[in-house]
Amino acid sequence: MTHRLHFTLPALLLCLTAEPWAAAQTPPVPPLQPALHDGRHDFDFEVGAWKCTVRYLMHRLTGSTQWDNFEGTVVTRTLPMLEGWNESEMQVESPTTHTRIDILAVRLYNPASRQWSIYGSSIKTGVFDPPQIGQFINGRGEFYAADTWQGRAILIRYQWTSVNPNKTHFEQAFSQDGGKTWETNWIYDGTRATP
Repeated sequence: MTHRLHFTLPALLLCLTAEPWAAAQTPPVPPLQPALHDGRHDFDFEVGAWKCTVRYLMHRLTGSTQWDNFEGTVVTRTLPMLEGWNESEMQVESPTTHTRIDILAVRLYNPASRQWSIYGSSIKTGVFDPPQIGQFINGRGEFYAADTWQGRAILIRYQWTSVNPNKTHFEQAFSQDGGKTWETNWIYDGTRATP
């Protein structure tokens, strides 16, 4: 009887000391992530009429530094019954080259992902480009798409860096190396038109 107790006691002690060790090895519970921002009204700042200037890089992804300057208007309207969704029409012309650009952008908000999809089309193509997808964080909007330029696969980035009710700033950039480097090719500055 004594031998049994002698062998059982070390086994019991091992079990008692193993439990705290096993509990210490359990990974900690990660902290809760903050809720995603409901951004369905993030583009409300742009609703209305704007006077704008556009700087357009004439030869993209060639190392060129030759820009053309455009002036014109942007009008952004909300889409009835679709909270936060809107469409924006840009008409700009270069006073030096007399080139005209007419663009339509339709912005759709996905409440499940809390991201925007921006579909753009020009009057020349008549089709929508692949959507730019992204969101605003702390007043800065970033949107990305995969597309092609002159037959080459590229990434496109849209950035809004000023989103106040009277002035706005937007830039478009291309990357041909998977996002390692970016070339800005479109710079837009808008000033709200007086009613």
